[in-house]
Amino acid sequence: MLFQRFVAVFLLMVLSGVSQAQGYIARTLNHPFPGGVAVLDLGLLPQPPAVTYKSHPVMVIKDSDARYIALVGIGLDVKPGKQTVEADLPQGRKAIAFNVGAREYKSQHITLKNKKHVSPDPEQLARFEREYNAQMAAYAQFRPDTPSNILLDPPVQGRLSSPFGLRRFFNGEERNPHSGLDFAVPTGTPVKAPADGVVTIVDDYFFNGKTVFIDHGQGLVTMYCHLSAQNVTVGQQVKRGQVIGKVGATGRATGPHLHWNVSLNNQRVDPALFMAKK
Repeated sequence: MLFQRFVAVFLLMVLSGVSQAQGYIARTLNHPFPGGVAVLDLGLLPQPPAVTYKSHPVMVIKDSDARYIALVGIGLDVKPGKQTVEADLPQGRKAIAFNVGAREYKSQHITLKNKKHVSPDPEQLARFEREYNAQMAAYAQFRPDTPSNILLDPPVQGRLSSPFGLRRFFNGEERNPHSGLDFAVPTGTPVKAPADGVVTIVDDYFFNGKTVFIDHGQGLVTMYCHLSAQNVTVGQQVKRGQVIGKVGATGRATGPHLHWNVSLNNQRVDPALFMAKK
């Protein structure tokens, strides 16, 4: 009996050691559910392998334990269950499986005075389609540069008014789930870049209002909407903490706030997962 207890304690210590041996990013960001991130261990390798998920390249970085990891963004439309990525490892191309768990998101009902933001006319729909295509192209970009930081600073300090993943109803009509995080802060509040990057969009959109996109590298893209002012230009390189605009209520908004999106391998994911803990 004493020997069996010793073996059980030893195994527990070994297993605990394996868990604690994970790198910092793997321990912090691994939340494999719809709207989350799966962190996959690729091993101790001489160079980073190429990894793809749903035909899009995936971020691959070296963690604090010197092992390469893949950071896989999981879209809200992904069903719980088995998913796979393709990795070009030294021994050849390999499918790596991971499991997506379930996550429930709440509902939100919003009343808009501007009925055109609920049921746009044909001309407005055509405008929206052009703007949507431009944004999808920006999300799909993959610069090989490694982001300056993976854990992100919040772009503003303030109350979170609408979390990621809400099922949204505008004037009683269901629309796409909320794909970002809303900060309820006053008009004119400075918005700061959460990491170094290159500005890819500065525009004024029908739904999003004045908008800025920043490409941080390796498929990590952030978006800032409903701005009252934009302080950057397309192609400009920005540094972490640099002011890129000011909070407003432009586009489809019921009041001043910042809508912040985070996209990873062209999948919109929960920005709250990336916010650096102070």
